[in-house]
Amino acid sequence: MKFIVTKELGKLARWLRLIGFDTVYYDKESKGTLIIQALRDDRIIITRTKEKIDDLQKKTIIVTNDYVKEQLKEVIEKAKLKIEEEKMFSRCTLCNCVLVAACKEEIKTFVPERVYGQQTVFKKCETCGKVYWQGSHLEKVRKVMAEIK
Repeated sequence: MKFIVTKELGKLARWLRLIGFDTVYYDKESKGTLIIQALRDDRIIITRTKEKIDDLQKKTIIVTNDYVKEQLKEVIEKAKLKIEEEKMFSRCTLCNCVLVAACKEEIKTFVPERVYGQQTVFKKCETCGKVYWQGSHLEKVRKVMAEIK
């Protein structure tokens, strides 16, 4: 399942990417291009805007909660999402691209020295260059997911 999230839900977009869902962050004003992109890419629109998106009511989730944890729970329930452990942490939180395994030597200059010395497994976004590793954020995300299930 793929999503397009409107500009007021940037944190939610990041969380959907963290749990492995292809999520585009739409930061433009035009509703017309939002609909075109959603149809073209077969994406479900997630928004806080109460106004209906006429032709796409069945492909739109209107989020009512104010806090990201509750928003995530709401989307999981409304879209009937199945969270798969192996897909978590598979997408870049910045640009949404799929992460690839990176050999330790090639990322040495891109991570703090302490991290380089402590970690052995790294992933990299080939589009924006961001490097990821299993830090404390991993357990924080798992804890939040356990709380909202």
